[in-house]
Amino acid sequence: MRKDLDRVVRAVRYLDPDRTSVALIAMTGPKRLPDPWAALAALPRGSALIWRAYDEKPDYETARRLTAAARKKTCVLFVAGSPKLGGRLGIAGIHLPERDIGRCRGIAAHVLVTAACHSERAVIEAARAGADAVLISPVLPTESHPGGKVLGVVRLARLAMLAGALGMPAYALGGITDETHIRRLQGTGIAGVAGIGFLLHQRYSSGI
Repeated sequence: MRKDLDRVVRAVRYLDPDRTSVALIAMTGPKRLPDPWAALAALPRGSALIWRAYDEKPDYETARRLTAAARKKTCVLFVAGSPKLGGRLGIAGIHLPERDIGRCRGIAAHVLVTAACHSERAVIEAARAGADAVLISPVLPTESHPGGKVLGVVRLARLAMLAGALGMPAYALGGITDETHIRRLQGTGIAGVAGIGFLLHQRYSSGI
């Protein structure tokens, strides 16, 4: 129900009451949440959406319409993967997996860049490459990578502190599905949370 996501949003706001950046970043996924339209419809105003179209070939018209829909509800749209793809589609934000962080340097200065980071080395590399924010993962056990190794809250706090010292807001990604998880992250220094789970655990008439 919508009230479940409202509780998530309120919990995220408590993480950083003086924030100047978005608090909630939703992500699409080829198996768990492939439809960017459904994800965008579920998001509260002022959030961000990372369209992970790794196995697709998004066309310009779809990207144009999705960008316009995001702007209408004051959301920021990122496309994950190739910086060239994002440029061709006219999307203002690019999200890079850790292995591609070095490609930040080839992206225009006016384009926002987020990067996935799993270690101190990756956070430092993201800062050197000019990323605007980092998504630190996986923080908690996640359905996207069942049985995978997680960072935990203490390591998240260390990485978030490092990112902040380097001038980048950090977002916690992985296994965050409700306000109970978010409360565990208080005091870690993150700017907000990112993921799929907090949308999938809501029941929407939009079909999610």
